[in-house]
Amino acid sequence: MAKYDRPGWLTRNLFNRAVAVATRAGVSIWGSRELRVRGRRSGQMRSTPVNLLSLDGQRYLVAPRGETEWVRNLRAAGEGELRVGRSVEPFRATELGDEDKPPVLRAYLRRWSFEVGAFFDGVTAEAPDADVARIAADHPVFRISSAPGAP
Repeated sequence: MAKYDRPGWLTRNLFNRAVAVATRAGVSIWGSRELRVRGRRSGQMRSTPVNLLSLDGQRYLVAPRGETEWVRNLRAAGEGELRVGRSVEPFRATELGDEDKPPVLRAYLRRWSFEVGAFFDGVTAEAPDADVARIAADHPVFRISSAPGAP
């Protein structure tokens, strides 16, 4: 069964909304973006705040809570938009295989462990390679690339 850590009331109703409002106003908090992706069933654009990770010249979206709705929608659509203020960037997404995730997960934990560390089953950025590899399947990771004309 796919892992999914459902956000609590405080996260849904306070934290995510505050980050989304700031990001829409043009204030990126620690790399935050508003992810917009077409819903796989409704076809309507859905949005959620995400952390955009830059690593070795590539950019990634990591799902610390696991198989979220945005993950399922992005898998189905293969593309979306990242927004900060009025700046909107269309992108294409490629999901990484579990074997390619450990360096990205480490970098993500280095940057945002204070915010998301609780969702990684006690694994930290300094954990042994085997521990990072063990949790890789629980955290979808997408490499994103610019895509002029994507939705």
